Formats: sequence, C-alpha cells, structure tokens
Amino acid sequence: MRPDAFISDDLQKALHLSQAVMERLTIYHSLLLKWQKSINLVSDSTLDEAWHRHFYDSAQILTYFPEDARVCADLGSGAGFPGLVLAILNRDLNMNLIESDERKCLFLRTVSRETETDVSIHNERIERVTDSFVPDVVTARAFADLSKILDLCSVWIRKNNRLQLILLKGEKADEEIAAARTRFSFSVESFPSLTHPPASILCLRNLACE
Repeated sequence: MRPDAFISDDLQKALHLSQAVMERLTIYHSLLLKWQKSINLVSDSTLDEAWHRHFYDSAQILTYFPEDARVCADLGSGAGFPGLVLAILNRDLNMNLIESDERKCLFLRTVSRETETDVSIHNERIERVTDSFVPDVVTARAFADLSKILDLCSVWIRKNNRLQLILLKGEKADEEIAAARTRFSFSVESFPSLTHPPASILCLRNLACE
C-alpha cells in the first residue's frame, strides 16, 4: 500500500473535492491523531493508514446516496466514520450522529466546531432518539450485524417507506443478509468496497418489518 500521506491526494482527486473540503478533512485527521493519545477512537494499528482506512472508506458511500436525501442518521458514530466525513463532504445533509459514549461525543463536537460543520450529535442510545426525527438514510460502519441494525431502525421503517440503509459491511455480509431475511423484508444491492475488496457496501431499500 502507498504511504498514507499520499492517500489524501487520491481521495481529493477521486471525489473531486474542493480545497476547502480537504482543509476540513485535514483538520479532522489532525484532531484524530491528537485525541487518539487519550481516547480509543480507532484501532491504534490503523492510525498510520487513517486516510485510507477511515476517511476514504467513509467517503466512498456518498456515491450511493439518493439525490433527494436530506436527513441522515449515523448509528454508533464513534470517531465520526462515516457520518461526520459525509457531513463535511455534503453540507446540505442534516446529519444526526448517534453515539452513547460521552467522550467520543466530545470529540465529535470538537471536530464539528473546528471544521465548521453543522451536525446534530445525540449522546444517547439509539432506542432513545428514534422518536426525535425520521431519516431518509441510515448509515453505519463496524457497528452491529444487519439484523440488529434493522431492529434498531424498525420505528423509522414504519414511519418512512422510502427509508434507505447504506452500510459498510465486512466479509460476512452475505450471511448477515440471509439471517436478516428471516425477520425482515427488503431489497438489497451489494457493491465491493474500494478500500478493502473483500468488504461490501450494502444498499437496502423497500424495507418492511415482520
């Protein structure tokens, strides 16, 4: 793999990002490295490849967003991947970052402030915010298996029949899909990850609970 210092250039070229957006992402990257020393935001083993493993990995899913998407819920946001990256890339999104860890929420607020990115940060368990808003799109990365995610989204599924889930999944995505179909109805498209080919990006539509 190429040195991570060059991956930011690849990201800018691949997604046609403006210099202003890259400056915000660079601030974000610097804060991640700084805060990681005291808070376990990401695996230490991925820090040297953070542009590739976290920023590029998150940014790639914006391609799959419907054009009319406005309200987004990012489940288990952690260090902000993918939700906060997506909010920086598309400032028209009403991004809701849901994270139960107070320290991680403090980090998210700091990045939001320092990058001048308007997001809503919910320091709550997901079950406690599902009545607060109704998203057009739900995102998640390294959060839970598909059945659990659908369980958590069931309130939104009943309220919005156009809800879409765009999820970064690992090598067991097919197994998770099969298990989820025993309880939920949905259509799904799977796309290979640009950053880790064995992984998948799942796009779920036409969702219905049992």
